[in-house]
Amino acid sequence: MTHDGLMTGFPPAPESQVTLANWQDPPFNRWAFRHMRELIPSQLIPAGPKNPGGPSPLPASPGPPLHDPLVWRLDGSTATAAEVFAGTYTDALVVLHDGQLVAEQYDPGMTAATVHLLMSVSKSIVGCVAGVLADRGLLDPGALVTAYVPEAESSGYADATIRDLLDMRTGVAFRETYTALDAEVRVMERSMGWRPAQPGDPGGAYPYLTTLGRAGPHGREFTYRSADSDMLGWACERASGTRMADLISALIWQPIGAERDAEITCDPLGSAIHDGGISATARDLARFGQMLVDDGVARGYPVVPEAWLAATRAPEPGVREAFAVTDHEFVLPGGWYRNQFWVIPGHGGPVLACLGIHGQLIYADRAARTVVVKLSSWPDPQNTACLLDTLRACGALAAHLAAAGR
Repeated sequence: MTHDGLMTGFPPAPESQVTLANWQDPPFNRWAFRHMRELIPSQLIPAGPKNPGGPSPLPASPGPPLHDPLVWRLDGSTATAAEVFAGTYTDALVVLHDGQLVAEQYDPGMTAATVHLLMSVSKSIVGCVAGVLADRGLLDPGALVTAYVPEAESSGYADATIRDLLDMRTGVAFRETYTALDAEVRVMERSMGWRPAQPGDPGGAYPYLTTLGRAGPHGREFTYRSADSDMLGWACERASGTRMADLISALIWQPIGAERDAEITCDPLGSAIHDGGISATARDLARFGQMLVDDGVARGYPVVPEAWLAATRAPEPGVREAFAVTDHEFVLPGGWYRNQFWVIPGHGGPVLACLGIHGQLIYADRAARTVVVKLSSWPDPQNTACLLDTLRACGALAAHLAAAGR
């Protein structure tokens, strides 16, 4: 499959080639997000063999076609939800209500079987793996990171807890500034094999994490750091003795009844990129979102502990306050960050939002019994208008579906 003539020909012309140097840039990213395993080594996240009855069904809703509600855009104009989705570089869209499929659409070149890069939506999946391991007594959120990863003792992660990682409240020096070429997030991408390496770069994500310093105390305000998610994934692997691809398969993917194998990119050492490396289909992400709406249950069996998700939606004192004092409050007022989820106010209660750069989204509204999955190829990593217009469109759809009782 091709897009806009990219990667066509035998071999492709130089100007149409998608490479390690340009794959995150437009127009190359739209092709790349659907073909990650052709660009970067990737490990399989199998959907089987624990699905003898086949994947979890996504039955079509028997109701009328989905209503297209009006949305107030960030710029003050109005648009329908469909217009918002059409104007925000959508590659795939799936909407569930009460576990039934009420909308599904794909950009040319995408199908229900096409896997797409999730970026930081991956973090929420890894957070759920941590929740399962904690419930099984293998991972203690109150323990020091160094209890699982002794190599972190010499880094800024010394004295940080697993809970600090889960809620991104470490004091580690790490800038998530995608437009700054010298930011730590860019150096980490080179170390993990997401961009061409430069002389002196650590060879692998884990060796890079041990070089990070300390910027402030742990356990204070929320600061979004992808490095925290990678350290969390490392701790999960050490706690379980199992690599992340297999943890996700056994603890999440197979139990939710995923239909297709997912994938996760890995670095030169074979370590998974926990913070953003998963690729999956929109339908399987909808199944994951439905599990979140159903209090951690899928196909009648518990997958993620109900108490873990309940504590994500209603966290202990201090979590909301750690978010409210940051600039994120201006974009997502009333929200917080807990267990690798963004949590935002919805019409009937808190909504779990799994967010990734370039427009990746799972919107799981428990009160409205609604799940929206949107996979995208925004030209820019971050776009506040695209994000907020999309969240408002999801909220309008959820409110309508809840009121209509579909």
